[in-house]
Amino acid sequence: MNAAEQAKGLELAAKIAAAVNLFKSHFPDARADLKPWANDPDTRKLVDPDSIDIGFHLPGWSPRFQARSILVQIRFFDEAGLGAAADGAIAPARRLIGIEAVGLTHQGEQWRLSTVGDWGVIGDQQPVAEIQTQLRSFCTQVYDLFNG
Repeated sequence: MNAAEQAKGLELAAKIAAAVNLFKSHFPDARADLKPWANDPDTRKLVDPDSIDIGFHLPGWSPRFQARSILVQIRFFDEAGLGAAADGAIAPARRLIGIEAVGLTHQGEQWRLSTVGDWGVIGDQQPVAEIQTQLRSFCTQVYDLFNG
């Protein structure tokens, strides 16, 4: 779900902003997009209500990234079935369970990094090793932010 729609309370909004700042600390040229998904019925059917989705756009296609944009999906599991508290705070039973980062161009998905499994990058056009290391570091920091 779009990060802008998930930011319902001060605590969660602050954590979303911190996640954006963490990404920008690794990749300062990236521009954040808190509404990467279109607001139409077909897209709404595909959106995961238990994720915070943030798009990051690079100034142009980057050979180091092998992408033009990166979609970051921070996925949660609601252990108690409670979701976010009424005030928008993160419910104690809601835990971050995975992060997906997808490199995109006008031709579609080029690569994917998932923290489920071995944190490997898959795809025909992968970013250079340094970018992959920075992406993994960002993911570790996001885990600390939401679960620490």
